[in-house]
Parts: sequence; C-alpha cells; structure tokens
Amino acid sequence: MQFRHRFRHPFIIAASFVSRTDYSGPGHPDAGAAAVRTLTIPDDFAGRRLDQALAALMPEHSRSRLQQWIAQGVVQVDGAAATARQKLRGGEAVAVAAVEQPSLTDAPEAIPLDIRYEDDDLLVLDKPPGLVVHPGSGNRAGTLLNALLHHAPALVHLPRAGIVHRLDKDTSGLMVVAKSPVAQAALVRDLAAHTVTREYLALVHGDVERAVTIDAPIGRHPTQRTTMAVVAQGKAARTHVSVVERFGAATLVRCRLETGRTHQIRVHLAAIGHPLVGDPAYGARRVRGGVLLFGRQALHATALRFTHPVSGRALKFAAAPPADLQALIDTVRAHAREHA
Repeated sequence: MQFRHRFRHPFIIAASFVSRTDYSGPGHPDAGAAAVRTLTIPDDFAGRRLDQALAALMPEHSRSRLQQWIAQGVVQVDGAAATARQKLRGGEAVAVAAVEQPSLTDAPEAIPLDIRYEDDDLLVLDKPPGLVVHPGSGNRAGTLLNALLHHAPALVHLPRAGIVHRLDKDTSGLMVVAKSPVAQAALVRDLAAHTVTREYLALVHGDVERAVTIDAPIGRHPTQRTTMAVVAQGKAARTHVSVVERFGAATLVRCRLETGRTHQIRVHLAAIGHPLVGDPAYGARRVRGGVLLFGRQALHATALRFTHPVSGRALKFAAAPPADLQALIDTVRAHAREHA
C-alpha cells in the first residue's frame, strides 16, 4: 500500500558532416580556436526545433551545451544566426562552431577506486563514504574527479571528467561515469528523462509502517542557504520509499529516486518526520532510544540500472552497504531484539 505526501506550506513546502574548418566569425567567444561542423537537416526533421534536431544529430553533445552555443551565436542556419526554438523545414544547411571544453586543471591522484564495470564508453564504481566527488572550496584535492583522471587520463577531455551525477561526500555507493562524449551526452539525457534507476538503502529515525511516495518540490532553504528544503517554488521532486526492516526506534528503508534534486532523499525523509540517522544537516545524530551515534548520514546507493548508451544492453549493478553502515544496521537490529 502506498500513500502520497503533498506539502502546502507557502514557504517550506541523420546528418552527414560536409566540412570541418576553422571558424572565426562574429560573436564567437574564442575566434579561430573552434572547428565548424556543417550538416544538412534531414527532410523528416521538418517541424522540429533547432535545439531538438541538433541534440539528435550530434548526440556526443548535451542539449544544454548545444543551446549554449546557439545563444553564443556560433550556430548558423543557411548563413544566418540561429535561435534554439527556431522551427526547421528540412534541408537547411547548419554550421556549428563547436567550441571545445578547456582541459581540466585538476591534478590526477592515485586514489584507489572500487570499479565494478568498465568498457570504452563508461565505468561503474562503488564510491566509499568520505570521498568528495568534485573539487570545490575546502576540497581542492583528494576527490573522485582527481582519482578518475589518474585511472583514465583521457577523461581530461570530457566535462567534469565524465561525471554525470553525484553522491554527497558521506553517502556511499554506485555511480556511473562516462568515458566518451557520446556516452556522456546520452547518460545526461537518460538521467533527465528518469530512465536510469537509482535505489538507496537508508536507516531512518522512527517506525516507518508502510510504503510511501513523497511528492514534494525541493529548493534552497529560505533562511538556511547552505541547505535545501521542501519549498512551494522548488523543483519537482519525487521519492518512492519502501520498508525493508523495522526496528522500532529506527527503520531500514529502500528509496528509489524518480528525480535527482540536491539532497533529495535527505530532505524528503526529514520532511515526513523520518530523517536519516547521522544526518548532521537534516536530523539529529542519535537514534531514538539512545542506541548509538553514527558519524555520517546512513545512506548508501545500493542499486543502479540503465541502458548502455552505445551497445543498448541493459545493465544492472548492486552493491552491499560498506562495513560501517552494515555494522550500524546489525547493532540496531540486535538492540531491537533485546528490547522486543
């Protein structure tokens, strides 16, 4: 049985490439440094928007990147500046001055990676807790990105070294990383289309009695700007929660993401009164009943399923919780049995 939470509070709630030449036309952000790809729009693309057509004809690039190039004025249709929403009739000559991403400046680092699958186009890894995904303020080194650049140096030529989604520093589990432009663009589109299945194990406060779908928009907290919250004007977010094991003071649940907002599981579970055990931002760190303390949010990406962006094969991966989270679950289970 499932029920749905909604929050009403107004504040917290086929182309052939004809040529490839240097381009230095007006409006180009890096004149002379890009190569022009000239293609002809197929007749059966009549009626499509330009950005939609380019996304289909140039799958190695993301829709957002193509839209950015159009906005920068480096895409021309029949010799004239183009707009993203421009409707096509078929047969147009389109010139795209593809501005290559600058190489990453982050240094490769020999950080061990638990790789579960790898081929020429992608890899799947099990991220340990405590590993930051992207370099940032306070974490300029020692990140997953640094490790990936050491493992596969060619990733320097991909945006974000092929990382297409992320896990919080203290969340463990499965991630997919692209190794080719085609794979990266396809995985980004699949994530946006919600065709990548991501499931998490979470230990939460309190007794969750039944399955629940949490349907509540998420945005920046109106007063605590470093955290997220359920807010009326936030982005649509949906999390499906099922019960794995009940311990009284805590519950082991499985969460399936339908969307991928920042801190989505953490925010949604806190919003229904069942914050993650050990979550320093969205819930108390102690299990009710004084069972124990835990040094991070009890969250693990345990399952990942998607279609290979090049071969079309269905891929499925599973990863057991790391030792610290499994020990926590075992301790809570033993405590529940002692007090049954």
